[in-house]
Amino acid sequence: MLRRTKIVATLGPATDDPKIIDELIAAGVDVVRLNMSHGSHEEHEQRAEWVRNRARACGRQVGVLADMQGPKIRIARFREGPITLAVGDRFTLDTALGAHDGDQTRVGVTYPTLHAEVSRGDTLLLDDGSVVLWVDEVDGTQVHCKVTVGGALSNNKGVNKQGGGLAAGALTDKDREDIAFAARIQADYIAVSFVRTADDVREARQLLRDAGGSGGIVAKIERAEALECIGEIIENSDVIMVARGDLGVEIGDAELPAVQKRLIREARARNCVVITATQMMQSMIHNPQPTRAEVFDVANAVIDGTDAVMLSGETAAGDFPVAVVAAMDRICKEAEKQTETRTSDHRLHSVFGLVDEAIAMATMYTANHLGVAAIAALTESGSTPKWMSRISSGIPIYALTPHVATRRKVTLFRGVYPVSFDLNGVDDTQQANIEIIEEMQRRGAVRDDDLVVITKGDLTGVSGGTNVLKIVRVGDHLLPS
Repeated sequence: MLRRTKIVATLGPATDDPKIIDELIAAGVDVVRLNMSHGSHEEHEQRAEWVRNRARACGRQVGVLADMQGPKIRIARFREGPITLAVGDRFTLDTALGAHDGDQTRVGVTYPTLHAEVSRGDTLLLDDGSVVLWVDEVDGTQVHCKVTVGGALSNNKGVNKQGGGLAAGALTDKDREDIAFAARIQADYIAVSFVRTADDVREARQLLRDAGGSGGIVAKIERAEALECIGEIIENSDVIMVARGDLGVEIGDAELPAVQKRLIREARARNCVVITATQMMQSMIHNPQPTRAEVFDVANAVIDGTDAVMLSGETAAGDFPVAVVAAMDRICKEAEKQTETRTSDHRLHSVFGLVDEAIAMATMYTANHLGVAAIAALTESGSTPKWMSRISSGIPIYALTPHVATRRKVTLFRGVYPVSFDLNGVDDTQQANIEIIEEMQRRGAVRDDDLVVITKGDLTGVSGGTNVLKIVRVGDHLLPS
């Protein structure tokens, strides 16, 4: 059984071994994530090279996603090590305090304008909500707070404002350098952290294009204010990521499940790809088996229609990086057997503005109602198979393309599988169909008497030119249509 939901795995110290990379690919990794918050450019470049070389040796395509650090707001450091705060304690965040001068009563902050952006009555969450502060008074650079949820606090922990509203821009100077690096290594996607508006996405895309990169843009949804303009963000993004860590801190954990479902639904409705991320298999950092709650979490995201599920520390720094991918693969496959993952009324009553989009929608309607075994989509840019993948179906979609960048791009699309294929020099339509079917047979995707839907353009090599839908029976080659 082919798995339709894609698996994104973060690389790190636990995977810095070509043997582990081989095992991850064999276990089913579709896309690897380079976390630019950690490690050097040299380390990330080596990891990307390892993955691409090993995938090529296995006859696979594995995408590379470079994830920008963004303006993560953190407390500074404590002079004498971690502290413990109790409910009712007074504690001050001081934007003017030295970076190593924190103590039991105060600590510095990496965000120099925090004092200007909060006021009495605001709630600040430290270390993903492990410590909660109620702002009592702002005096110059000092934000005086009362502890409402106590706990241990150590160096460099994150700071969030409940409900959002901090004005930090999504792209930092470090991000700009990292985007140029991502362009140099030809990353297939870059992820923009702490997106507030569509302008952040547009700026990142322009920076990537100016640096010579052609990858897609992933908007990480982890700020409360992003939800207020989510439609425009989705329209300007290739992918959105439901980044449940910071998002859950800002909007509250109880609201997160409904928001996740809404984001998946809206992304698919707007023909955008969606990744569900953060703590999906967190216990497997140190345990060889997931908890039942984690199994349900992954399965529910799959049933809701997510394109991909993502692993972070589980593979980057965990004790069982290969086992966690294998477990996620197993859970996804079982969830995909459910009826709701194979039926769809997506855009059933829409009017399409593009011929190739209309062909994609017609293909899926035909395939889902005709007992088709596979779909072969000849594609230049990957747009047609992406549109097809928005329709829930159990039918595999093969993206046949001569372009390696397109093959890597589609590794993130649900139910789409890249195939290296070139019809250059083949002008006869009948011969083209024969060669397509022979390629599918070589891959074991179809057998004699199977029905296959082929989509292609009258002119090969033209992006956006898909205008033909042909139904083919293996062995007969053509059916009247």
